[in-house]
Amino acid sequence: KDAKDAKEAVEGAGDEEAVRQLRTLRWGLVPSWAKDLSIGNRMINARMETVHEKASYRRPFAKRRCLLPADGYFEWYTIQEQGDEEPADPAAKEKKGKKKPQKQPFFIRPKDGGVMAMAGLYELWKNPETGEWLWTCTVITTNAPDDLGRIHDRMPMIVERDRWDAWLDPALNDPDQVRELLVPAMAGTMDAFPVSKAVNNVRNNGPELIKPAANGDSSGNHSDALF
Repeated sequence: KDAKDAKEAVEGAGDEEAVRQLRTLRWGLVPSWAKDLSIGNRMINARMETVHEKASYRRPFAKRRCLLPADGYFEWYTIQEQGDEEPADPAAKEKKGKKKPQKQPFFIRPKDGGVMAMAGLYELWKNPETGEWLWTCTVITTNAPDDLGRIHDRMPMIVERDRWDAWLDPALNDPDQVRELLVPAMAGTMDAFPVSKAVNNVRNNGPELIKPAANGDSSGNHSDALF
């Protein structure tokens, strides 16, 4: 019954026409059959290569797709220490292995300054205790092009503007046809620059988080940009 209610809540009852909506969603998709919210913590990303096959994503991929607007996204780059040779002494080698690598956050955004439309899936989950419906989502990811791959090998899948209508079309439910809408990002379309490590604290929220960090906001004499 809950699964049927969820379907009607999303698709509308009877012959009502589907209407596009702008909503605030909880990040971390919670399938309608989940017993509690905790599963959403493991479902913030869905891989483009397998999203149509996974049990948790298969139905939303066919029927509940959304666009997640963003100015850009943050990614962490592991800094390679210059002149850091492998120590010969076993004890020193073990100590080095326990040392946490230095990481630098980067902000990645479209070069044209436009808004990214990230490919997303959404789902409805009914809280068994309160009876309230919760809207949750996940972001589809793809391989990053070479210029971004030096920071991280994955990135959000971006839906091009001329494919928005098809991506949001509830009548398009053939997985093979939907997959054709997912085109990996082309190299040279995004900017990436280091920002403050303040982004690592969820309590921080403001325009200063996407301002370029003058010195990469990292220790040592590292370059303030990769490209």
